[in-house]
Amino acid sequence: MQPADVADRDGAREVLERAWGAGRRLQKIWVDQGYRGELLAWAKERLGTVLEVVQHAWAGVVAVWTGEGEAPPARPAGFQVLPWRWVVERTFAWLGLNRRLSKDYEYLPETSEAMVQVAMVRLMLRRLARDGP
Repeated sequence: MQPADVADRDGAREVLERAWGAGRRLQKIWVDQGYRGELLAWAKERLGTVLEVVQHAWAGVVAVWTGEGEAPPARPAGFQVLPWRWVVERTFAWLGLNRRLSKDYEYLPETSEAMVQVAMVRLMLRRLARDGP
C-alpha cells in the first residue's frame, strides 16, 4: 500500500516487485503512456517482463509530410478506443458492479485482493451457468 501522493510511475516498481515476490509471472503488461521511461528497461532487466505502452497511433507525431496541394490527415477528435486498454476498463466496470468493491471499504490490501478474486469467480460462475448444458 502506498500513500496517495506517490505517482503511479514511481510506485510501479514496488507493486511489480511485490507481485513477483508473490510468485506471479507475467510475460507482458500493457501500461499507459505515463509509465514510459526507465521503468520499461528496469522491468525487462529485473523481472524479465515486457511493459508495452498502449498509445494513440499519432502519439509523438509532430508533423506529417504531404504532397503539394494535399491536405494533411485529420487527427481524430474526442474519445478514441485504444487497443487492449478497453480490457482493463471493462474489467474495472465489472468489479464496480459488486457493492463491496464499489468503494474502498477494506483495511488490508489482502482483503481487497480477496474481494476482487471472489468477484471474478462469481462472474465466471454466472457465465458458466448461463452457457452450461
